[in-house]
Amino acid sequence: MKTAYLDCFSGISGDMFLGALLDAGLSFDELCRKLKTLPIDGYHLEIRKETRNQISGTRFVVTLEKKDSPHRNLEAVREIIDHGSFSRAVKKKCVEIFETLARVEGKAHNLPPEEVHFHEIGAVDSIIDIVGTVYGVELLGIQELFVSALPLGSGFAETAHGRIPIPSPATVSLLEGVPVFDSGLKYEMVTPTGAALAKGLAGSFGDMPPMVIRNIGYGAGKRDLPDRPNLLRIMIGDLQSEGKTDTVVILETNLDDINPEWLGYLMDRLFDAGALDVVFSPVQMKKNRPGVQVEIMGRPEQKDVLMEILFMESTTLGIRFRYSQRKVLKRSVTEIDSPWGKIRVKEVTNADGASFFMPEYEACRKIALKNKLPLKTIYYWVIGLNK
Repeated sequence: MKTAYLDCFSGISGDMFLGALLDAGLSFDELCRKLKTLPIDGYHLEIRKETRNQISGTRFVVTLEKKDSPHRNLEAVREIIDHGSFSRAVKKKCVEIFETLARVEGKAHNLPPEEVHFHEIGAVDSIIDIVGTVYGVELLGIQELFVSALPLGSGFAETAHGRIPIPSPATVSLLEGVPVFDSGLKYEMVTPTGAALAKGLAGSFGDMPPMVIRNIGYGAGKRDLPDRPNLLRIMIGDLQSEGKTDTVVILETNLDDINPEWLGYLMDRLFDAGALDVVFSPVQMKKNRPGVQVEIMGRPEQKDVLMEILFMESTTLGIRFRYSQRKVLKRSVTEIDSPWGKIRVKEVTNADGASFFMPEYEACRKIALKNKLPLKTIYYWVIGLNK
């Protein structure tokens, strides 16, 4: 699987991300050709080879013909993206990123997302950075993106809304659940656009996964930093088969007053909403009451949806949540021939590259009922293939 790792030792911005992709082999001519299909004008694109601390990188520059950009709302940005000549997947991901930006901006200003009028975010250069980056990831064939922990700066910045702290409220909201640390610098190290792209495209944050590196690119930032090269490094290669690490959200609550009949319905609702796992465990609670602990695992972006279902379908008044990392083995679903016809099984790849089959319950159940056989007979037959 083609994988990329973003090494954000000097933070991340939209132009640095796109510069790193261009430095790693993205065609500038093809990028320009595609971006010209967007119904926006009044800009000029160029790339420059620049060095930071004697390390060469690519600087992506958007020069605007007019100083002031129109203030666009979310619907206007959606229409711009929809008119571009991009794949459905690229358009969908770009809209999702802008919708996320609208939500955090709306939260910061106490406005519904649709009423947010973008200033910096809705400007031509920000639209180009986001659409260009999402398209670049697709064009380079990157199937999975991992991102390092992000260094945050401090101080204040002047914006269309006045003087605000660094990192901005929008950036902080976007980085919920993402590992961050203090860079010690009084600069904006992570921009809202950079945070939105990282959150929207990354499968996991943290350590570099086991991979064979094929290409390396450096995206240059605008300024020189006093203690490090202002570059964003991307390493593109092949993910090793020993498994991958991704970030998940864990939700927990303890219940001692719920109708047991509701628990099965709750589990169904959570799985239908995309939960990765749901576990009920017996616990002894305060006042010596027997209860049940509910633990849900999901993707970070599913947190609010899963929480809403848990509040709606249970008696809980509070939910604990945390972000965790998990390592999973590579697996796929395949069909094999059996004495009873085709059967669906999981093919799992071990750390050493060897693969083995695991039974799929529903597939085995269907065959057992149809042939009036014990379920374990079907299970044992599948497991026996691994000898």
